[in-house]
Amino acid sequence: MPKAIDLLRQGHYEELWQMCCGFLKLDIKEFMELQNNLLLQQLELFSDSPIGKKIMRGAKPKTVEEFRRMVPLTDYKDYCPELLEKREDVLSAKPEMWAHSSGRAGDYPCKWVPLSPNYVHELSKVLYGIGMISCADHWGDVSHIPINIKLLYGVAPRPYISGTFADVLRLQSPFKYLPDLETAEKLSYEQRIVEGFQQALNEGVDYFFGLALVLVKVGEKLRDSSSKVDIRQYLTRPRALYRLVRGLIRSRLEHRPLYPKDIWSLKGIISSGVDSSVYKKKIQELWGKIPLDIYSCTEGGVIATQTWDYEGMTFIPYLNFLEFIPEDELLKWQMDRSYKMKTLLLNEVQAGENYEIIITSFHGGSLVRYRIGDMVKITSLRNEKLGINIPQMTFERRVDDVIDFNVVRLTEKVIWRALENSGFEYVDWIAYKTLGHQVLHLIVEPLNGHHMDEKKLAEYVGKYINTVDQGEFKASTLVKDTSEMVGFDIEVNFLEKGVFSAFMAKKQAEGADLAHLKPPHINPSDKVLSVLLGDSEDTIVVTKMKKSAKTTTDYTKTPTKT
Repeated sequence: MPKAIDLLRQGHYEELWQMCCGFLKLDIKEFMELQNNLLLQQLELFSDSPIGKKIMRGAKPKTVEEFRRMVPLTDYKDYCPELLEKREDVLSAKPEMWAHSSGRAGDYPCKWVPLSPNYVHELSKVLYGIGMISCADHWGDVSHIPINIKLLYGVAPRPYISGTFADVLRLQSPFKYLPDLETAEKLSYEQRIVEGFQQALNEGVDYFFGLALVLVKVGEKLRDSSSKVDIRQYLTRPRALYRLVRGLIRSRLEHRPLYPKDIWSLKGIISSGVDSSVYKKKIQELWGKIPLDIYSCTEGGVIATQTWDYEGMTFIPYLNFLEFIPEDELLKWQMDRSYKMKTLLLNEVQAGENYEIIITSFHGGSLVRYRIGDMVKITSLRNEKLGINIPQMTFERRVDDVIDFNVVRLTEKVIWRALENSGFEYVDWIAYKTLGHQVLHLIVEPLNGHHMDEKKLAEYVGKYINTVDQGEFKASTLVKDTSEMVGFDIEVNFLEKGVFSAFMAKKQAEGADLAHLKPPHINPSDKVLSVLLGDSEDTIVVTKMKKSAKTTTDYTKTPTKT
């Protein structure tokens, strides 16, 4: 089979689009037929393997219906110790490579997932297709795809899945990574980003693949320091000097600071995660390009992607068999862990509903009816604008990343957007509630001494929560008091400068891997709170302008007002 770059060079554009993005032309019936056929092929491979016999408990289903009835739902602990120990003798196919992600404290340090050769090949086509979509205006558009692609390397190194994606892409086309993969993996994340942008200043760059937050921080730093740029240091680097001077001229003609879009014209930006949607407008302002959001994970590769309208994401049929647990089924299980949850297929989901997503790996993979732990929302059953006849989705939240106030259930996305819309400049934040108390504790580190009255910020957050789309969660009508407005109190406390960077430095010194350096935004553990908020075992100290106040970190205890 030809590579993507061969089809591009030969001018076989329709064949290229069909190979890498053909799923966009499927209707739901064709999608399901493809899913079912790939599942039955996978079951033939998997059921006779040692890991298959263990997970499927000896069952050998012959139909999709038998599979869903006979095989239990699983999570990573069901595959331990085999996958954790990277035992290739138990697998249905010898892996081409292994990828890993963060584990679960107290259970396993990381999650290793094998990727078979066939799976890697299919993944490479999907990834190249996503690159095509990110710079396209319509189906078949190849006008912005360069033959020699320069990609800014803004992701974690191999064997993390984002670094693995960068590696797998090379199966379809030669890429010039800034910096190159082998060099990048010897640098710290911060060094990697600095080195990448220095090379991009010299050589230019076509694509960015990585964290949306990185683009925002780099763009804001360039904007805020543009009045102090000393071009003399670039006199020995003529290409960098040209780009910088051209950018300065563009920005001054428009009577504004220097933005990255004045220096580079990115053909595509590809990002994944909650922060991609939160920072979409800011990235477009700074970089002149909307980030294309994908839904991906270590266990499932790429599950869905936005298209050139940058709206909902379209599911990809080639890598995983997809099932969906309705939210009410999940709630029943959370109340009674012996309850057997019912799943739906993609042709059975309803628009506007939330579902926990379940995957079964294709092409010799090792995960069966696997609970990733993510909730997605089906936004519509088709993309009317682009004529895509497959249900559309957005990432909603982690199953366990919810702050529940009975009527109102807050996700990371809602709180994050509330902070962004407030206009308050911050480094990072955490949020949690204490058991038995209707109080959202929001702990924020201001950026560069930027201060807003804590009560004022709480009001901004409360007002945003109240005005969020009713389909996302139910909030009461707007009234004067914040607690009446959203059904709970909001308490904001500011941290002193450098708290989050000190936390990350401490975790790095302890040997934590990249995925564990940053604290979780929602419901951090008592230990994380103690480290962040600078106290010992039972209490934490929140400081603001040298004023301290104690509050318990035990979610089962009653907090003292701060």
